[in-house]
Amino acid sequence: MEEFKSELGKKQVIPKNRRRNIKETIPPEDWNNWRWQLKHRITSFEEIKKYLDLLPEEEAIDASKNISFRMAITPYYLSLIDMNNPDDPIRMQSIPKIHEALPNAFDMDDPLNEDTDSPVPGLTHRYPDRVLLLITDQCSMYCRHCTRRRKAGETDAPMPSEKINQAIEYIKNNKEVRDVILSGGDPFTLSEERLDEILSHLYQIEHVEIIRIGTRTPVVLPQRINDSLLDILKKYQPIWINTHFNHPQELTPESRLAIAKLVNNGFPVSNQSVLLKGINDHIDVMKELLHKLVKNRVRPYYLYQCDLSKGISHFRTPISKGIEIVESLRGHTSGLCIPTYVVDAPGGGGKIPVNPNYIISMAPNRVVLRNFEGHISVYTEPGYEKQNPKKYTGLCPEAKESNDGIISLIKGDILSIGAHESKRKNRNKK
Repeated sequence: MEEFKSELGKKQVIPKNRRRNIKETIPPEDWNNWRWQLKHRITSFEEIKKYLDLLPEEEAIDASKNISFRMAITPYYLSLIDMNNPDDPIRMQSIPKIHEALPNAFDMDDPLNEDTDSPVPGLTHRYPDRVLLLITDQCSMYCRHCTRRRKAGETDAPMPSEKINQAIEYIKNNKEVRDVILSGGDPFTLSEERLDEILSHLYQIEHVEIIRIGTRTPVVLPQRINDSLLDILKKYQPIWINTHFNHPQELTPESRLAIAKLVNNGFPVSNQSVLLKGINDHIDVMKELLHKLVKNRVRPYYLYQCDLSKGISHFRTPISKGIEIVESLRGHTSGLCIPTYVVDAPGGGGKIPVNPNYIISMAPNRVVLRNFEGHISVYTEPGYEKQNPKKYTGLCPEAKESNDGIISLIKGDILSIGAHESKRKNRNKK
């Protein structure tokens, strides 16, 4: 493996591939059937070799038998690979390489501490008013940069009913929860009947105001967005869809049709990209992706810094690269196209926005600002007296007072907050 590691930086050249694209070998009635696509996912290198010549780094992990994270690629997504481009972004996201087996001192099993913040199996409750509910560990395609690879594909099956029922009971008993995010795995790999059952239970909980569904099927299995699925979803509005396009090459006619079906049926669609080395860590690529998303009525929501999960260090970029991309977007394209760049902080710190600094200086009543061109100006602040909160809450009787985190310092409820664990705190406990 050490010998191979020294070869990783070398540029690979693929000879012109004369194999047929997988799509050419499948009857249209099967190709357009999402269940057929799911059943016939490519799960071995022997199958891949029927359609592609392997790269040395792909052959190496095949020979090592050290694939710790399941491989499964829909025939549709495999068909998008440019067989003559070793740096094809679809290929990089779907086919394992030996890099996944190379150790990295900073890798973590659960970098986001989802398991720590899990009061019942399959449910993460980190933020006060929302929870993440994993209803399956099956994905139609297992992304090689997956941050939840410790769980995704573990059984390649839906979550057992008793565990989902336990999670729904927890949500019922916690009235501060107003937003439930369904994820996995991919919720849209479930049958319509099972989705209908889960959504109906959540919809009956009075304090649950919205349901979000995280899915990559519009990208890797667009056939899944069909009329029978939409008929189920329409019963439980408001439902918001978060999807995951990373590269403009993924916005095919099929994926654009899947998005149009969702939007035309009243489902807002947002996109969460991951910043990936060699795939989208370039301003021109990212700008084209964002413009195509907005053109197809998809709101760019988050750009994630790649997490510290095991096996994905070769995808990570410095945070400075993400800031550079945001800096190059602001002012050069419409604000609607600019996602929030976030680091999902290790240790369960949650999503932290990371942006260029546009405030140069602050003084009493004056703030010095710069714009994207480097133009510097002063904003003069008004005199401002603290407002009586009752003036507002009287007009909004359902408004709930915010007291958690930094806001508690601003309101003057407490004088300081600090880390959960420190030597000083431990001494004081004793």
